[in-house]
Amino acid sequence: MTARRIGVIGLGAVSRYYLAAIGRLPGWTLAAVCDAREDALRPYRGHVPCHTGHRALLADPALDAVVVAVPNHAHAGICRDALRAGVPVCVEKPLALHAAEGRELTALARERGTPLFTAFHRRYNDGVRRLRRDLAAARAPVASVRVRYLERIEDHIAGDTWYLDPRRCGGGCVADNGPNAFDLVRLLLGDVEVSGAEITRDGHGTDRQAVVALRAAGGATATVELDWSYPGEVKDIEVRLTDGTVRGTDMLARHPGFKASLWHEYAGILADFATARAPGDTGTDDGLAALELVAASYRTERATTAERGRR
Repeated sequence: MTARRIGVIGLGAVSRYYLAAIGRLPGWTLAAVCDAREDALRPYRGHVPCHTGHRALLADPALDAVVVAVPNHAHAGICRDALRAGVPVCVEKPLALHAAEGRELTALARERGTPLFTAFHRRYNDGVRRLRRDLAAARAPVASVRVRYLERIEDHIAGDTWYLDPRRCGGGCVADNGPNAFDLVRLLLGDVEVSGAEITRDGHGTDRQAVVALRAAGGATATVELDWSYPGEVKDIEVRLTDGTVRGTDMLARHPGFKASLWHEYAGILADFATARAPGDTGTDDGLAALELVAASYRTERATTAERGRR
């Protein structure tokens, strides 16, 4: 089988995991890279085509797919151009900066019949996969889920300081880490809605901590705990079944070393992307669903604050 030719747009901190996975997986070959910064492109010159603008990369008629790993605020525009060119897209979470943009992109992908795949790397974590198998074999249904996503964000962004700019990031911990955590909840409970949100902001108005409550149609509940100021790193899941049994997983436990779990998780992303379908098929609107939960969390926070102000 001929390997599919994929381009990588954005060579920031997360691109190394995509590039390593492309190099390891037999189904993909690196076709081109794109970044506005010449120093980011320099290691690839002479090896693959290098572009400073994404439209030049998308103009390659032999391109089979693209990874979009640029700052959050640029996701929508690049994804839109790729979909219009008929090129399948794997985009870093969040799908877009705002839910309205996400809806527009999903509608465009459905109209064009082109895959629009949001990269939720934690769903490919080996501990998460074991947990899902355990729950599938359990005799009792899930009563509640807790997902914790705690870290000091400054330790994780390398030179990508745009994370700390809410206008480019879309917010703080809810906008950036929230989608991964919400996707894990949906993976275990299906569709959920926000039932409460307590958000703590710093002096600049950026959300640094949050506790978001969610509820599934069947009555199961979930809590997502987010922290951008945590001294260390915790990424785990606790599941309580209706018979009182507790199951869980520590997503970092078997992967010692800073960000060590990401190598196998991003290989999982690209393996799954190879069979991605266009929105409209079952389970293909996950990026939009997570983005809607981010928006709902912020709306709930605003409504709660307004209600307290009226008391």
